[in-house]
Amino acid sequence: MPQILSYPPHEPKEDPDTRHVLIFFITGNPGLVDYYEPFLSTLRTLLDENPRPRPQPVSFHVYGRNLAGFDDADHEPFSADRPPHDLEFQIQHVLSALDALTVEAAGPRHGTPFDRVILVGHSVGAFITLEAFHRRLGDRSLTSGILLFPTVAHIALSPSGLRISRLKAVAPAAVERGIHSIAKTATYLLPDWTLSWLLRSAMGFPEHAAGATERFVRSRDGIWQAVHLGKDELNLITEEKWGEELWEVVDEVEAQEHDVPKFFFYFGEHDHWVDNELRDQFIQRRNEHAARQGPEHKRGRTRMMVDEDGIPHAFCISECFSIRGFATYEFVNDN
Repeated sequence: MPQILSYPPHEPKEDPDTRHVLIFFITGNPGLVDYYEPFLSTLRTLLDENPRPRPQPVSFHVYGRNLAGFDDADHEPFSADRPPHDLEFQIQHVLSALDALTVEAAGPRHGTPFDRVILVGHSVGAFITLEAFHRRLGDRSLTSGILLFPTVAHIALSPSGLRISRLKAVAPAAVERGIHSIAKTATYLLPDWTLSWLLRSAMGFPEHAAGATERFVRSRDGIWQAVHLGKDELNLITEEKWGEELWEVVDEVEAQEHDVPKFFFYFGEHDHWVDNELRDQFIQRRNEHAARQGPEHKRGRTRMMVDEDGIPHAFCISECFSIRGFATYEFVNDN
């Protein structure tokens, strides 16, 4: 199971004036980046095939990695005394990974920090994205965030969240251990060919998603990590807690010159992990914030869209990756 997917430029620019941009992808839960391989490779292809004319050369590096604990090789076996990683650990894990990445191109920029960083987060990865911006306020290299099917507030009040919350209310202490044990037992009893048939034929998973799911359910700790993180999401992703400073751009002049918003939210029309009414209230608050700043600042803050094409929350296990790749490409290429 790969921990990292990295797509550097095919023709690295050694021009010292080149602006190096990192596109850092943060997964949802389960936090396996190989679910997103077609999406990220599509984005890489679009950037290579449709370069936008710019006054200054730009080199994009597309990068994604697993969340912590989803690869058995990245930790000691989990136990009652050594539980899986929580949401706070995942945030710190992402920030540490960001700090460690540098330009790979040959020449004078090799090993130096990226000029710009664009974070792309899916589902809980969107919440981690906002937390990264919140904790790095004033960082001029962290310029834009793309939030796909974001779960950023009151996830427990979503349709799926309500079902899980009712289950927790019946047997709160046993839920995590019970789900983990039942799932592990069920998958252990399934022969490989049966699991493969269920995923590919009965559930219709494309090849990349079926392979990722097989590795996930066969792993020692992957299911436990996913359940533990999901429980923490329900407990912590509640009332919106960020101040208005989060939604302000760092460089006002540059934002207006390039007409690029700081954040781009892409919501599902009927996302089972997002309550529609709360989603609409969130959008209204962002619009009211923009209005208070005046029309000349609106484009430099937050842009929001609600999907009208029926793309599912779990687009990474469907054939919708090319559509999402195109929409993300349009935003990224504006940078």
